[in-house]
Amino acid sequence: MLMCAWVRAQEIIILDTDSREPVMNVAVFNEDKSKTAISDIDGKVDLRLFSSQERITFRHIAYQTKKSLKSVILRQGRRVYLTMNAEQLDEVVMSVSKWEQQKRDVPQRIVSVDARTIAFSAPQTSADLLQQSGQVFVQKSQLGGGSPMIRGFATNRLLLSVDGVRMNNAIFRGGNIQNVISLDPFTISSTEVIFGPGSVIYGSDAIGGVMNFYTKKPALAMADSLQVHGAAQYRFSSANMEQTGNVELNLGGKKWAALSIISYSDFGDLRMGEHGPDSYLREQYQVRVNGRDYVVANPDPGTQVPSGYDQWSLMQKFAYKPNNYWQYDLGLHYSETSDYARYDRLVRPTSDGQGLRSGEWYYGPQRWFMGNFQATQKGQGAFYDGLKTTLAYQRFEESRYDRNFQDEILYQNLEQVDALSAQLDLENKKIGDLRLYYGAEYVYNKVGSSGYLENIETGEVENGPSRYPDGSTWQSAAAYLSGEYRARPNLTMMSGLRYSHIWLHSEFDRSFYPFPFEEANLSNGAVTGSLGLSWFPKEHLQLTFNTSTGFRSPNIDDIGKVFDSEPGSVVVPNPDLKPEYAYNVEMGIMKNFHDRLVLKGTAFYTYLDDALVRRDFSFDGQSEIEYNGELSNVQAIQNAANAYVYGFEFGMEAFLDEQFSLKSNLTITEGTEEEEDGSESASRHAAPTFGDLHLLWEVNSFKADLFLNYNGEIAFEDLSVSERSKDYLYASDADGNPYSPCWYTLNLRTRYQLNEAVRATLSLENITDQRYRSYSSGIVAPGRNLILSLGYSF
Repeated sequence: MLMCAWVRAQEIIILDTDSREPVMNVAVFNEDKSKTAISDIDGKVDLRLFSSQERITFRHIAYQTKKSLKSVILRQGRRVYLTMNAEQLDEVVMSVSKWEQQKRDVPQRIVSVDARTIAFSAPQTSADLLQQSGQVFVQKSQLGGGSPMIRGFATNRLLLSVDGVRMNNAIFRGGNIQNVISLDPFTISSTEVIFGPGSVIYGSDAIGGVMNFYTKKPALAMADSLQVHGAAQYRFSSANMEQTGNVELNLGGKKWAALSIISYSDFGDLRMGEHGPDSYLREQYQVRVNGRDYVVANPDPGTQVPSGYDQWSLMQKFAYKPNNYWQYDLGLHYSETSDYARYDRLVRPTSDGQGLRSGEWYYGPQRWFMGNFQATQKGQGAFYDGLKTTLAYQRFEESRYDRNFQDEILYQNLEQVDALSAQLDLENKKIGDLRLYYGAEYVYNKVGSSGYLENIETGEVENGPSRYPDGSTWQSAAAYLSGEYRARPNLTMMSGLRYSHIWLHSEFDRSFYPFPFEEANLSNGAVTGSLGLSWFPKEHLQLTFNTSTGFRSPNIDDIGKVFDSEPGSVVVPNPDLKPEYAYNVEMGIMKNFHDRLVLKGTAFYTYLDDALVRRDFSFDGQSEIEYNGELSNVQAIQNAANAYVYGFEFGMEAFLDEQFSLKSNLTITEGTEEEEDGSESASRHAAPTFGDLHLLWEVNSFKADLFLNYNGEIAFEDLSVSERSKDYLYASDADGNPYSPCWYTLNLRTRYQLNEAVRATLSLENITDQRYRSYSSGIVAPGRNLILSLGYSF
């Protein structure tokens, strides 16, 4: 027993300094290399070979070499922390097949954001995390929001996934969505973004891309005794007086572990910059006094009143590993916001421009719960070498409250979605150079929707029209097969095929609107595929080619929604819809110049057939109906257009020496929608040209990043028709027409690791205090912003 205890006492764990994640394949050796060892998949290594006063070296290609005495390591808690080299490129990705693959073998473009990058950037929300990558454009209608745009697609044409479970539900809309902020950035260990269709693995909605968020995992102990580790973080941001706190606690045994993370954020009203268009200023805002609405002057027009809100999040995970072959994981996530104003609706002027249209417009608490159970088996089976079974339940709650100026009636819509999913994913590596991935998935969504009309003076509440048909269901069943074939040591081919079938059922309540139909039923199937190759004609030159298809089947939001899309227009249900299909081709090149300069480029083209778009419609023979007390033009979602999007994505990394490096990204996107009558218009979700340039300096425990963010202009003639109608959100050109100006920000971010337990991050964003509003956004971006983040680990 004493011998066993001594053996366990010699085992240590090697961790990444920033992410605290285990580092595998670390070479461990003494001065003359007569004694060697290597860390396993959990970062563990046994030091029994080495004497107490022997100097040990820890070396890994991706990390800075570290040396220490064995006695010191054991005395400091049997943990060794390694710092990643600046020139290290991501090597392993999981999003394409749901299993680990070498990134160099994947023909699709993938952007990875690892834990150390997340810790350094300290984003306010997960939407900001995506935006700070420099390769995803994010739109914001209000401070409590963030709607990504990728390759000319957005919202329900992009797929969100958390730990392999799709977050998209039956009421994901074509308008901007903010579900991504439900995920706490403090819980994320890494993020992978697939550019282009991902329908082979992820099914419907994965047309423009897939955003995968992988959350932190519980850490098992190295010994039989219980091990306790944790962290606490605090963040302050001056632009909205943010106060954020986070606490993390991990309890680990040899076979089980539990991880708890809780976060709370309080965001005040957002302040914009000083230098920019005066039309962005919040000169006045709404108040209600003694039963009347008033427009009052804003004493500080640079403060966007109201825009603040608060949010809290909780994640609880359990892991059980009875042996080397099986592991069971249970993850529980919960997030809830306070009410938060839809800022872009509160700044809408009246038709004469003399007042404001809305007295109130806000979202109720956005709540998200997910319970996710996964069983993973590793080892050779009869038909697989790896198996993952995932069962998940999600609950989404959202609500809307709006009232016209001087109106006593507050219109309320409340929605809930219960989502069940079951997935089976298998990996097989048995057939020579062919590696197979295959699996099946079932998803079930049920929508609850209700509407109310409240007289805010008398307090009387009566039933009103719901946003969606209450009790609607959406189901999907699918099976897929994907293969990776290494034809030569320098040539890898990947291909996949998936069949999906979708069922939708809605029954319409005709109490408030005389719908000319009673129900909507949809049953359709779709086959999607992909074929690509990754070729290294020379050691430091990579060429990639990929072609793929994607689809999106209409959901409850498309078929059954009733809502006001813009002033004077109302969207009504349309049960006669069919899926839209995307056809994509992309080519990429990467050149590595002696590990000092890496250049990357990708060109892509996507064609969307039978595109679901909002267009004028006839409701029971009428082109106008009354909605919320206003005569409104009737519109509906229709398969009324085709669209094409093309563009170029560039990247550069230059390693000037061991301390200095440069990094830059540039994205150019063009998109056009073709109407049935042959006319063309600009695509709403084609982002302006955008990019960044970073100069990084890292030495010992200090890291600094001086960087420039910039966006190009979208002229009036290049704005989509729907955006032109929102002239109150845009600047005016010389002819008085709305347009989206170009803008830039200069920023500085620094981090200092005081010791292995304490680190501090100090940033100054938008140093020149620019006043700008990102394309299609409702809220003006932050002005000069001081950010302080403190972290403590134990």
